[in-house]
Amino acid sequence: MASTEPPHRTSLLRQLMGWLLLPLALLAALDLWITYRDARHTATLVQQRMLLGAARMIGQQIEIQDGLPNVVLPPAALELFASPYADRVYYRITRAGGELLLGYPELPPPPQPPAPDEAVYFDTWQNQQAVHAVAFSQPVLSAPTQTTLLIEVAQTLVGRDALAGEIWRSALWRQLGLLSGVALLLGLGLRRGLRPVTGLRDQVLARQPGTLEPLPSRHLPTELAPLADAMTDYAARLDHHMSAHSRFIADAAHQLRTPLTVLNTQLVFALRQSDEPARQEALRAAQTTLQHGTRLVQQLLSFSAAEASRGHPDDMGPLDLGQTAREVLEHLALLAAQREIDLGFEAQGRDGRKDDSFEVAGSARLLHELCANLIDNALRYTPPGGAVTLRLRRTAGQVLLEVEDNGPGIPPALRERVFERFFRLDNQQSDGCGLGLAIVREIAQAHGASVQLGDGPQGQGLCVTVAFPACTT
Repeated sequence: MASTEPPHRTSLLRQLMGWLLLPLALLAALDLWITYRDARHTATLVQQRMLLGAARMIGQQIEIQDGLPNVVLPPAALELFASPYADRVYYRITRAGGELLLGYPELPPPPQPPAPDEAVYFDTWQNQQAVHAVAFSQPVLSAPTQTTLLIEVAQTLVGRDALAGEIWRSALWRQLGLLSGVALLLGLGLRRGLRPVTGLRDQVLARQPGTLEPLPSRHLPTELAPLADAMTDYAARLDHHMSAHSRFIADAAHQLRTPLTVLNTQLVFALRQSDEPARQEALRAAQTTLQHGTRLVQQLLSFSAAEASRGHPDDMGPLDLGQTAREVLEHLALLAAQREIDLGFEAQGRDGRKDDSFEVAGSARLLHELCANLIDNALRYTPPGGAVTLRLRRTAGQVLLEVEDNGPGIPPALRERVFERFFRLDNQQSDGCGLGLAIVREIAQAHGASVQLGDGPQGQGLCVTVAFPACTT
């Protein structure tokens, strides 16, 4: 049982919004990542400035008493780190030999000693807490001998991380606000920009059935004008197609009405006849009329099947056109004998080879119908005592199917018109219905082949050539 769920449709507005906002969101994410790195760098610089400031303040308070440095920790040095965060501050002052003068003895030394009056920043651990520290080499000029003290100041990372987070969150809210504003403006702009699409839809829906006036495209945007022109062209082609079908149905009804009317008249005449020979003659005429009507119906069905298969036959495959041609000739050999027509077959491969392949890609059913129509047409229009020959030729890239006869032929001026449905030449007396060559062209086009009409042998009669693309082996 077929599903009754409606098909899933996507919104063009949503797709456009997605394709526009997605790159913006990716750029915003990249900018936030860069902002986060910059925020951490800025917070680290602020902390380093405070650490170095505290170390210098401590160094400025060092005095020499009795030839030894006297270290006093100024309160202002620790007040630099005053903040609402529970950060711990550690310090240590040592002499060049590592002698502790003041501070926390467990505070690790720097990875490498700094040069005089220089600072080295490093990360370490203190009391199982991550800290960022500065080691400053302070020369003491008032000492009797050259003396350099190492001042270390370290601080935990709570305040630094909090400052980096505040900077990043500020950027985050700014980016979210910017994206929201852009999304709002994009939505309004796209809705306004898509108004011509809905306007074009309303114009199409407002048109009356059968209206073929072109859709106005002069005031449409450049992107929509080709769509309106394509819809107008499609409507014209659809009207032409439907008109052709309507004419086909009308012509078919007319073609069927004539034999049915004649058949009814013949049967009524036969029923009224008391003379048996006259009755038999009327019944034989009715049988002939019925056969003609049956053939017309078969031709109509064949043409409908060929037209429906144009471009996509459902049973395409490699097949030997020579085998198909032989089957058709065997089937129509009796009709040729009844009409006293010499029915022949020739096969000529490349370079005159007799065993060459005539393989093409096609539908066996449709190609059988094509060959049958060509041979049947030739037999019907060739007078008794004539000849009909089916010839296959192989070239480098094609397989040529030729059917030639020495009948009355077709004037060059009318050779294109004979492919029209129900078209018949006025000077030809035959029981044909004017669909044979129309069916041949439909089947040929479905197989990517071409059909050409030319003169028969010695300029008499007709030669129909169908050129098929050969299968590559």
